[in-house]
Amino acid sequence: MKKKIVLAYSGGLDTTVIIPWLKENQDCEVIAVCVDVGQTVDWKAIQKRALTAGASAFYIEDAKKDFVEQYIWPALKAGAVYEDKYLLGTSMARPLIAKVLVDYARREKAAAVAHGATGKGNDQVRFDLGIIALAPDLEIIAPWRIWKLKSREDAMRYLARRKLPLPVSKKKSYKKDDNLWHVSHEGLELEDPAAEPQYKKLLSMTVLPEKAPNKPEYIEIDFEKGIPAGLNGKKMEGLALINALNKIGGAHGIGITDLVENRVVGVKCRGVYEAPGGSILYFAHKELERLCLDRQTFSFKQQVSVRMSKLIYGGFWFTPLREALSAFVDSTQNAVTGKVRLKLYKGSIIAAGSTSVNSLYNANLASFTTGEFYSHADAKGFVKLYGLPVLVHSLVKKEENSGTGKKKAASAKAKAAGSKRKTSAKK
Repeated sequence: MKKKIVLAYSGGLDTTVIIPWLKENQDCEVIAVCVDVGQTVDWKAIQKRALTAGASAFYIEDAKKDFVEQYIWPALKAGAVYEDKYLLGTSMARPLIAKVLVDYARREKAAAVAHGATGKGNDQVRFDLGIIALAPDLEIIAPWRIWKLKSREDAMRYLARRKLPLPVSKKKSYKKDDNLWHVSHEGLELEDPAAEPQYKKLLSMTVLPEKAPNKPEYIEIDFEKGIPAGLNGKKMEGLALINALNKIGGAHGIGITDLVENRVVGVKCRGVYEAPGGSILYFAHKELERLCLDRQTFSFKQQVSVRMSKLIYGGFWFTPLREALSAFVDSTQNAVTGKVRLKLYKGSIIAAGSTSVNSLYNANLASFTTGEFYSHADAKGFVKLYGLPVLVHSLVKKEENSGTGKKKAASAKAKAAGSKRKTSAKK
């Protein structure tokens, strides 16, 4: 019986080349598995392409619901944003794809799992770590790390020699990754950090802000324990809500990010991301947290957000630390229930009011008018104790300066006395 290998198949150039390459170099059956996380593709064409290239079987796994509920919502609740800009659209999808691949490998009794990630990118780390965490016994095959092909042109020639149809045109284009959360763009002029992106050519989810309507649009988002649950007064499931916000936000030029980021392997790369719905949800969620979380929890959660973003970006989804941080985040989200109103206008998201039954905002305390809970006179003692370290430091510094002055005066006096003695001796 031939060895079985489950391949993470996208339908693109790299994974299409991998099918005949594996068969020629591993003497195996290749089972192509596509994981549907909301990417815009022609599934029938992809199936035909995989089977034509030599796959013995082809499967599509609809994972959109799991993607939203098990990956996107935990990242959103954590406020995880990599390097202050990237909403982790690709990063969150990879551990889910790894899990699906392992499930199919078990079902098909496969000995190995293969993927088309390159040796320079982040995805190789995310796929490998996901597979290792869930099935350490499975062999991982990453052809880009071992074959002799050096470029996309090499890959095209490889298929042409075998008279297999090319899944892409020979004309240069951006390298894209899309799902229901975002679209990423790399390559061409984006490889020059000094060049302005050719937005008219690359944008697919979002219009340019200057092309957005001249009239702002107000929306209201409901949250239940940190999870988006409704839009404009209507309850909605996660997938439908994200799709609706992508459409609304995209029309107003929301969520375009141009980022030079630090990859896991140490290389800097530049990409343009589109995440209109995600940008709106992150903004709204943070506004509600400002209303509902106490100062210490909000402050510590900011640190957790940064750590969580690095874990997700670096492929450490299936780890005790990520799970522990998610448990902490979930405990903070028990209070994050309410409504957030936003104004969308030409690429901008503007807060327009938030309400919550768990709001910690107290008008009597916040007002400049003295109320029964707060007396201005009480602040004097508080400020004195709060600033005690400043006072102590200031006093010590003053004493040091005073001591230095005395030493300088004594030294000058001694020098003067010595000079007089020398003068007397000469006389």
